[in-house]
Amino acid sequence: MSVQVETLEKNMAKLTVEISADRLEKALDAAYNKQKKSISLPGFRKGKVPRAMVEKMYGVEVFYEDAANILLQETYPEAYDESGLDIVSQPTIDVVQLEKGKSFIYTAEVAVKPEVTLGKYKGVTVTKIDTSVTDEEVDAEVETQRNNNARTVSVERPIENGDTAVIDFEGFVDDVAFEGGKGEDYPLTIGSHSFIDTFEDQLVGKKVGEEVEVNVTFPEEYQAKELAGKEAIFKCAVKKIEAKELPELDDDFAKDVSEFDTLAEYKEHVKTNLEDKKADEAKRAKEDAAVDKAIENAQMDIPEAMLMTQCRQMLDDFSRRMQSQGLSMDQYFQFTGMTADKMMEDMKPQALKRIQTRLVLEKVVEVENVEVSDEKLDEQINEIAASYKLEGAKLKEMMGEREKEQIREDLKVQAAIDLLVEQAKLA
Repeated sequence: MSVQVETLEKNMAKLTVEISADRLEKALDAAYNKQKKSISLPGFRKGKVPRAMVEKMYGVEVFYEDAANILLQETYPEAYDESGLDIVSQPTIDVVQLEKGKSFIYTAEVAVKPEVTLGKYKGVTVTKIDTSVTDEEVDAEVETQRNNNARTVSVERPIENGDTAVIDFEGFVDDVAFEGGKGEDYPLTIGSHSFIDTFEDQLVGKKVGEEVEVNVTFPEEYQAKELAGKEAIFKCAVKKIEAKELPELDDDFAKDVSEFDTLAEYKEHVKTNLEDKKADEAKRAKEDAAVDKAIENAQMDIPEAMLMTQCRQMLDDFSRRMQSQGLSMDQYFQFTGMTADKMMEDMKPQALKRIQTRLVLEKVVEVENVEVSDEKLDEQINEIAASYKLEGAKLKEMMGEREKEQIREDLKVQAAIDLLVEQAKLA
C-alpha cells in the first residue's frame, strides 16, 4: 500500500491511497464468499455458484461495492497512521480506480489540526462576580424544594396548565393514520411545549374520559418530509389527570427535607449552600472568561470538516441521552418538529467554541511546557476509580496506554486553565 499526502487550503489535506491488485482480488473473493450463500442460478445448488459464473451473469462489477468497503475499512486506519497527519475529521472518500486486475485507488479528504498563534493569554482582565445571596434567592430555593417534595395526586377537575395528562393518542393526515403518530398511556406535562404547535393548549379544560380532537399543523421544516407543512388531527383520550400537592411551609417541612428542626435553621442552611454554589459558579465563570479572552486574542483557522465532525459527535451524545430516557431520535424529531440538519446547524456555535477552547489550551500547554507527574496521573485515576467503586490499581491495570495518555492530556489542559485564572486580573 502506498500513501501520498497533498496539502490543501484551510487546513485540509488529501490522502491518495493505492492498494495492490492482489489485495483487491482478495477483497473481491471475500465479498463473493460473504454473498454466495444467497446466490442461486439454474443448474447450481444455492451457495455453490462459482464466482466466475456470477461475474459472467451479472458483470464483473457485482462485487465491487462490497470489496471497496472491505478495503476502505482495512486500509484507511493504516493510511491515517502512515500519513503522519494530526487528522481531526471523518474522511470524505472518493474512489478513483476500482477495476479487476488493477490496483485500487481512492482519495480521503480530511481536516488537519490547525496551528494556533497565541495572543495575550496571561494577565487578561475579567469581571468580578457578586457571590452574595439575597433572601429572595433563599425563598426561591425553598420553593423549589417544596415542588420537588410535592405529592402527585390524581384530580377529578379539568386539565390545567402544569398538570400531567395521561393520554392515548393517534395522529391522522387526510383521515389516514401516519407512522409513529400513536401512543398509549403517555404522560404529557401541559405547558412543557414538548409536543408540536398548540397540541398541549388544546387539552386544557378537558376532563378524564373525554375524547378530544387536537388540530395541529406540522412545521414546514419537519423532519418527516411527508408530514411537513401538513394539517393533522390527533384523536386523544384523557385517561388520568395528575397535579402536584405542595407541602405546608413550616417546621415539619424542614424536618422532612433536612436534618434541621426548624424552618429558620433550614433556611440558613440553604443560604450557606447557595453561597457555596455561587462561589463555585464564580470560579467557573472566571475560568470561562479567562479562556474566552485567550481565544479572542488568538488566531486559528478552523476547517469546516472539523466543525461538522464535532457537531456530529454532539448530536450522537444527545441521541444517547434521549435513548437513555426511552425516546428515539425519530420520536424526538416528530414531537418537536426538529430535524437532524437543523440541530447540527444550531450546534455549530457551541461546537466551534469547544474546538477553539481545546486548541488554545493545548497551545498554552505547549508554550508553557506544562507537565503532569505520574503521581498526579495516579491521583486522577484513583478519583475515577472511586466514582465506579473500583480500586485505583485495578482500574489502572484495565486501562490502555492511550486512555492513560488522554487523562494526562486532560490534566495538562486543566493546568493551563488554572494558569490563566491565576494570572487573570479582576475588574
